[in-house]
Amino acid sequence: MLTWAVLAFAGAGVATIIGSIRLVGLADTLAARTGWGQAFFGAVLFGLVTSLSGIVMTGASAAAGNGELAYSNAVGGIAVQTLAIVAADAAYRRVNLEHAAASAQNLLFGCLLIVLLGTALLASLGPQVSVLGMHPVSPVMVLLYLGGLRLIQSQDYPLWRPVRTRETPADEEHNDHRFSHRGTGSLWAEFVPVALTVTAGGWAVAWAAARLVAATGLGAGLVGAVFMGLINALPETVTAITAVRRGALTLAIAAVIGGNSLDALNLVIGDAAFRGGSLFHAATQDQLFLITATLLMTAVLLGGLLVRQRRGWWRLGFDGILLIAIYAATVITLAF
Repeated sequence: MLTWAVLAFAGAGVATIIGSIRLVGLADTLAARTGWGQAFFGAVLFGLVTSLSGIVMTGASAAAGNGELAYSNAVGGIAVQTLAIVAADAAYRRVNLEHAAASAQNLLFGCLLIVLLGTALLASLGPQVSVLGMHPVSPVMVLLYLGGLRLIQSQDYPLWRPVRTRETPADEEHNDHRFSHRGTGSLWAEFVPVALTVTAGGWAVAWAAARLVAATGLGAGLVGAVFMGLINALPETVTAITAVRRGALTLAIAAVIGGNSLDALNLVIGDAAFRGGSLFHAATQDQLFLITATLLMTAVLLGGLLVRQRRGWWRLGFDGILLIAIYAATVITLAF
């Protein structure tokens, strides 16, 4: 059984990597063709695609009664995905990625993520109330997300703009012979099935994670935050690095932050699927510790985007080093 679980993890990872690389070129071209721009397209539509596998993992785990695992996967995926920006930063040699990809929309999506995670934390710490098996905060989180999207999309003439430098690329379609000659309809026709392929791995990962908990005796918090979180973060990590190598820097940041905001709504999906009451009440000390660490990592990332440090330590900004340290400390704490 353990062998099959490991094979499921490996197979899902390979499918995710191949599909995600292809999606980057399609998303970069479509962002320019539709006029949505890399930040909004990457955070909303592309973020949805890269979050689909995590949605499936959380929903499947919650439906199976693994509340702690579902909660840990949703929040742990956000923590690991935030490290995708560190990986992309290391792949971008010219300057720190947070300097080159400064965007008011990306900052607002980071603020939205903090609002969603903070709301979930309050629900987990508050009174144990539920209506029809769901916590009242679940629809509130959906409304907060939709309201946040509306607010961000309406910023046609923002009063705050990042200072453009020679290291800040223009938000434009990149010349790619694989896509430049194709019509927009043809690009959408490929985008959708590739996105579904990336999603399909979620079922296998949820199945494998539940059996890893049973076979190894590892805690659900550790498995959900680390093992499931790593697979969950593969789409964002691969797409962020690939986008950086294409020069689509804003898309790289947006795919991660936007995907994280959508992953916060995984808790709502899990709450609807969980039959043991509200998923927010299934959180133990491990899950509360994990969501607090994720809030801390998001705040550090926003600080890096605001400071826009040109050069840092070991080709990373100060925020990249802190993100690695916070995540490492979180994993060690959950393991012991």
